[in-house]
Order: sequence, then C-alpha cells, then structure tokens
Amino acid sequence: MFDLYQSKPRHWLVTGGAGFIGSHLVEFLLKADQQVTVLDNLSAGHESNLLDLEQDLTPEKWGRFRMITGDLADESVCREAVGGVDLILHQGALGSVPRSIADPLSSHRSNVTGTVNLFTAAKEEGIRRVVYASSSSVYGDEPNLPKVEEKTGNLLSPYAATKAICESYANGFSRAYDMEIVGLRYFNVFGPRQDPDGPYAAVLPLWVKSMIHQEPVYINGDGETSRDFTYVANVVQANLRAALVPELMNPSRVFNVAIGGRITLNELFLEIRSVLQETRPDLKIPDPVYRDFRSGDVRHSLADTSRVREELGFEPTHNLGEGLALAMDWYLRNVV
Repeated sequence: MFDLYQSKPRHWLVTGGAGFIGSHLVEFLLKADQQVTVLDNLSAGHESNLLDLEQDLTPEKWGRFRMITGDLADESVCREAVGGVDLILHQGALGSVPRSIADPLSSHRSNVTGTVNLFTAAKEEGIRRVVYASSSSVYGDEPNLPKVEEKTGNLLSPYAATKAICESYANGFSRAYDMEIVGLRYFNVFGPRQDPDGPYAAVLPLWVKSMIHQEPVYINGDGETSRDFTYVANVVQANLRAALVPELMNPSRVFNVAIGGRITLNELFLEIRSVLQETRPDLKIPDPVYRDFRSGDVRHSLADTSRVREELGFEPTHNLGEGLALAMDWYLRNVV
C-alpha cells in the first residue's frame, strides 16, 4: 500500500495520534514520507507511543512530524491544528462504554463538542475530506447479524449516543458545506500499544496482563457474548483507503471496519491462553471468573464488510490468530 501515498506527499492531521490507533496511523504515514501533524491532549494517549516512533524512524522521516498538545474541545486549538492540512484522520475521543455511563458529560465534551469543533475548523480551512472514527456501538440493540450499515437499533450507552451524534453531524456538514466526511465503525480493535492499565482498559490487553501475572481473568456474563475482533493494521488500511478513494457513493458515507468473523469471550479466553503459553509455558493461568453482565454492553457483534470491501477496496491483511501473535509479542515485551 505504500505506493498509494508515496506518489503524492500530503499533509495529514491525525487527532488522537498519541493513542493506540492514532499512533499506528502516524507510523504508517511517516514511513510513507508523508507530513504529519498530531493533535492530542494525552488524556488517553501516551507520549511514549510517539517517542517509540522517533527511535524507529530515520531523522529525515521524523522531521516531517509535528506535535500539538491540546484539546479538541478548544476551538482555537482545532483551528491551529488544521492549518495547511490536506486530509484529516480524526481518532481523538474518550472511549469506553463504562466510562461514558460514569461520566457522560466528559464523553460528550470530548466526542461531540470536539468533533464539531474539528469539522468546523476543517470547513473554514477548506479541507474537503475528513475521516473519523465511529463505533459498532451505534448498532445498539439491533438483533440481526451481521450488522449492516443501514440498520441500527436503540442506543445502549452515552458513548454510543456520542458516536451516533457525530454521524449525524457528519451528514449535516457534508451537505451544508460540500464536504466529504467518512465514518468508520470500528469493531473491537486490538494490537500493540493498546493500554492494558486503568479502569477502562479494553478486554484483550487487560486479559493478557492478568494472564502474564497469573491472576484471574474476569468475564462479564456467561462468556457467550461474542465480538468481531479486528487487528489494528486492518484499521489503518481502512482509514487510508477512506481518505484517498477518488469517489464516494455519498458525501457522508459510513463503513463497518472489521474482519467479518466473531468469537465468544469464552473462546477468546482459550485462544489467548493458548497463544501466550506457546511462548510462556511456565505460566499457570487460572480459569476465568464470571460476574454479572455489564450495563450498556451489546450481546453479539458481527460486521457485514461488503460495503467497505466493494467501495474502498478494503481487504483485511490479518485475521484474529495472526493479530494475536503480533500483539502478544508486544505485550510480553511491554506489560509489567
């Protein structure tokens, strides 16, 4: 895919670029000789993710990087960040359903106010194409599988509401201001640099950390909840294809981004334990501990990936097993 970007150098803004997904986008773009500005308030991202990139890249490639430490909810910061930019990959947000239930105002400020500020700054700068991170949580209680973009249900959390609101704003901005604003509905992304610490850590890195420390893994519910886990390299590909595809079917298109397969939490536990013990056979990993279902969680999730494949040319490069092997190598070196 490097040929797509080396043919025409561009200036990209990656919001949330110090975070898990954002730092992978920054890495890919810098390696492809692109100019990159990152906007991040470091509330969820980590400066260490960018320092690692600096060590891995040549001085020439790193010289195309610029960091702005600031908040998307600050209009002036957004206006500064978009200056001279060609394309925007908007990843900055406060994730986590439980966090949004505990503190809906912070989620709204970061996810909705921040996004509207960014869309407005992009409009004023004359940036026509913006790609932003949405979420599979917008499907809510829609029971049918796989999930298709046109059919959503009742939202189950404030986090899901913020993402649905952003999709509505994208639709309104694209039509009012002749912009192309592409939403990517991520399905349970995982991979290196995904933080295993804190009260809102994602399930996969949290479980790996517990297993490495030979501590119990906690499963919410009966373990038969299922998810479509997606390795981060697939998400990077989808973002770049969405940014550079010559034509869109409509100016505010949304796409599922996933592998298009699902696994139960019980099966995931066994898979992670098996992959981990191939490298660390000394680990004595206890059986999981089950507890109550968590408020706001969707029971089953599986993406229909027809649209993203047909319209963006997306083809996942890593399945769950391949992604787990790569992620496990990083966790074993970085989780303490």
